[in-house]
Amino acid sequence: MAAPQIPNLNTFRRGRGRGRGTGHVENGPGHPTGKDRVVQGTDNDASVSRMSAVELRYLDDPYATALTPSGSVTRRFPIINRGTYVRTTAIDRLVTRFLSPYSPEAPIRKKQVISLGAGSDTRIFRLFSARQPPDIVYHELDFAVNTATKIQAIRSTPSLQRALGLDSSRDNVTVSEAGDALHSPSYHIHPVDLRSLSADSSLSETLPGVDRELPTLLISECCLIYLSPTEAAQVVSFFTEHVFGPSSEATAGEDTQQCSQAPLGLVLYEPIRPDDPFGRTMVSNLAARGIQLQTLHKYASLEAQRARLREHGLSSGQAAADIDFIWERWVSEEEKERVSSLEMLDEMEEWRLLARHYCIAWGWRDGNDVEAFEGWSTIQAQPGE
Repeated sequence: MAAPQIPNLNTFRRGRGRGRGTGHVENGPGHPTGKDRVVQGTDNDASVSRMSAVELRYLDDPYATALTPSGSVTRRFPIINRGTYVRTTAIDRLVTRFLSPYSPEAPIRKKQVISLGAGSDTRIFRLFSARQPPDIVYHELDFAVNTATKIQAIRSTPSLQRALGLDSSRDNVTVSEAGDALHSPSYHIHPVDLRSLSADSSLSETLPGVDRELPTLLISECCLIYLSPTEAAQVVSFFTEHVFGPSSEATAGEDTQQCSQAPLGLVLYEPIRPDDPFGRTMVSNLAARGIQLQTLHKYASLEAQRARLREHGLSSGQAAADIDFIWERWVSEEEKERVSSLEMLDEMEEWRLLARHYCIAWGWRDGNDVEAFEGWSTIQAQPGE
């Protein structure tokens, strides 16, 4: 399509761009280090893997093409395609259960999703274009260079704009002057270096649009793994204690455990088990590409992931399962047959090894609404190790 035919968001109001993140101080504000650039590049790997899975019909995602860099599409190996399928559909299930009413009779309640290191993720577009889109506020946080790329894709792609319900004739959508932040009533893109978040951060300036009162789900798909254990813990604590801590209405001296808190959940997708032969090879191969999985040894097992969730106050429930378990237990036999028919997968032992070295962990606290995460209580988790 010729450029003049493409509607864009250039006519939206442009603000000063509150919430702009900063890079590592060694290179000054907004300038990422070499290690940061390597991490940013992993988003390209993820988008290419997603596109490979879509083209082979593992996944139905009409928005993948617009958010995959031109000329970078490569067909992945069958075990990678299957892994992408399981990862995506499993997290989709957790998100859908969170957003859905706990019973057919229950009223639909507005909720909030905050995606850390979202990059080119398409989940927001798929959610908003559903036949019955949920009533949510959706936030995405990432380095400014990644958010600017995504906003540019939205500006130049009518299908993405339609999915979001963005209309250039409306004045309730703003794009920052730098083009790296977008704010609308239901969708926010924040250019933020997660390492800069602290209890001293002003929420209205750093993450405008975040509602402290809504039931909220945090998502980290291979994001926190790139931070040091201390930095990763500080990011989660920023949300669990600072943003969604005890209500500001609590009086001095009141037991904070009894104070009103918004329901809060966290979904993590991360590699695990680095110390067996396959794990050591996996770590070595990634290191050769300059990728350091800094929290991998601290949260190396399913139990360590569950303990991590408990330590962050997600006391109502903690669960975890590796990708092999999820493929075997969450995917129906009919769906397994469909997926298996898409391409030949001869390396079954290699698939199981790979799948056992990645996991999804999820935990939640009910806060002031015991039904907010009711849908998660029936999702099958993997017992023990």
